[in-house]
Amino acid sequence: MQQEMQLRIDAGRDCVNPGAGAAIARLAGVCRAAGVPVVHVRHRQTDPSRPFHPDAPGHAPMACAAAMPGEAVFVKETSSAFVATGLEAHLRAGACDALIVVGAVAGFCVNTTLRAASDLGFRVTVPVDAVLGFDLPGRMAARPLFDATMVLLDGDFARLSDTDALCARIGG
Repeated sequence: MQQEMQLRIDAGRDCVNPGAGAAIARLAGVCRAAGVPVVHVRHRQTDPSRPFHPDAPGHAPMACAAAMPGEAVFVKETSSAFVATGLEAHLRAGACDALIVVGAVAGFCVNTTLRAASDLGFRVTVPVDAVLGFDLPGRMAARPLFDATMVLLDGDFARLSDTDALCARIGG
């Protein structure tokens, strides 16, 4: 039996898409109620001066991204959730062939992870309103960077959607 899983990536702090946290929480609730597994991926940096070091204020997940008892949590140290984490083996063991990817950050870890997922043969759906992004100070504002990232991912690597459509499809 093949199934879909929701994959949450680095849902740290909200920078763009002010409603993303609510969308992530809503989608997780619908997935859980429908028996769709929710898998969490967290980023960790070993350098204490970096924002994803375990002691850094931004390291803790947003409330909307808290794992429930029994949900798998993977820790990554690169931009891809598939590098040295055991995530692929976990998904394959669960007969997963499709992912709903939410979280942060659109131009970095979400982008890298869903391209890798696609390359590994997973069907990927991205609810755009449940993905966070931020600017590159002095180089590019958040919205154009986010929009360009989504356009580049659409079609070849993922199917773009929104939380309302996915919740309706899943059963909520």
